[in-house]
Amino acid sequence: MAINTSKPLAGTTIFINARLVDPASGLDEPGGLLVKDGVIADLGGHLRRNAPVGADVIDCKGHVLCPGLIDMQVFMGEPGYEHRETIRTAGEAAAAGGVTTIVVMPDTNPVIDQVALVDFIQRRARDNCVVNVHVCAALTKGLEGKEMTEIGLLKRTGAIAFSNGKSSVADTKVMRNALLYSRDFNALIVHFAEDRYLAAGGSMNSGPTSARLGLPAIHKMAEVIMLERDIRLVEMTGGRYHAATLSCAESVAIIKAAKARKLPVTCGVSMHHLTLNEEDIGPYRTFFKLRPPLRSEEDRKALVRALAEGEIDVVVSSHDPQDADVKRRPFAEAEPGAIGLETLLAAVMKLHHEDRVPLAHLLKPLTINSAQILGLKSGRLEKAAPADLTLFDPNQVWVVDREQMKARSKNTPFDERTLHGRVLRTMVAGQTVYQYG
Repeated sequence: MAINTSKPLAGTTIFINARLVDPASGLDEPGGLLVKDGVIADLGGHLRRNAPVGADVIDCKGHVLCPGLIDMQVFMGEPGYEHRETIRTAGEAAAAGGVTTIVVMPDTNPVIDQVALVDFIQRRARDNCVVNVHVCAALTKGLEGKEMTEIGLLKRTGAIAFSNGKSSVADTKVMRNALLYSRDFNALIVHFAEDRYLAAGGSMNSGPTSARLGLPAIHKMAEVIMLERDIRLVEMTGGRYHAATLSCAESVAIIKAAKARKLPVTCGVSMHHLTLNEEDIGPYRTFFKLRPPLRSEEDRKALVRALAEGEIDVVVSSHDPQDADVKRRPFAEAEPGAIGLETLLAAVMKLHHEDRVPLAHLLKPLTINSAQILGLKSGRLEKAAPADLTLFDPNQVWVVDREQMKARSKNTPFDERTLHGRVLRTMVAGQTVYQYG
């Protein structure tokens, strides 16, 4: 490589000596990547050790360079709960985790169910967030499940999808109408599948562990029943449907069968349900109280197998900041939720190291799959694609210290755990927004 002592060209950066991994094309080889004016200008083996004169050179030292991660499910505090998380702190946490695009859910105060609020989030993100932000607007007004929002108008304003947040739409007729109406706008409905009546009062998975701990339980059939209903409604209406966070083997089978019938359905799973199980709750540790609840080890393994086989479309952090006041309570009374943006990549790397999931299989539901479902141009390494990139060392070992995390709330279930995989640099539109150390 020629030594470059001249001043870097404006907006020109080259990554050399990288392991290029692009799940979209199947690329996995040594090489380099040139960024110019916010987009990928060139990439390949011919750039492995060759840098154009005047470019800002980043030596990757053999580490993985891949498309920036896309997180389809991020609950955020702003507006209304800024003490939990703001758009700024969520962006900083995302960048530290290699996430270049986040989709924020409508569970705020007020609920994101109006055009003005979609516009507010977009403007706040432009001014305060270092990563790309898209809005998943409310499916029903106030998330009450009774009356649909103005899906067409909200989509025109910039809403990328529609969800009822942490609550499912119990009224079957309302859900049918929403799917039918959304079809006319090619709008995506992201639904949390849980029968609220069957799950009422529960705080963890139903089984021997809940019986031993004496905690009220949520049977996985609460998820399965609602998911079965939703798939029948998709069959009736033809609306695009994404099951937000599956948690058990039976749900995976339902989605697999629906895809076999060529229905327009996709599904996601959170990193927590891929890497943790109900036994991790241990002595009533509330950071492990989630929705849906952590299931059995058998269900976790079933999700990992489904991921490896390509049945799981998307992996999300399900980042859900909660402050100490609502977590430092008896388990049954504590609020569910855990942060995850900063640990998303490192947590799922466990599946690569321990469960032997190939790296490309692991990155696909974090990049190109999400981009295709959402209709984004990012999520791939190709010429003219946005230069949203993540550089990481898949083997670096580190210990999570929640007090050092950039998220405003510190409710991580991985506190003091050893993880493999460290994000070294995150780039958004050609600009470095995070650099380790």
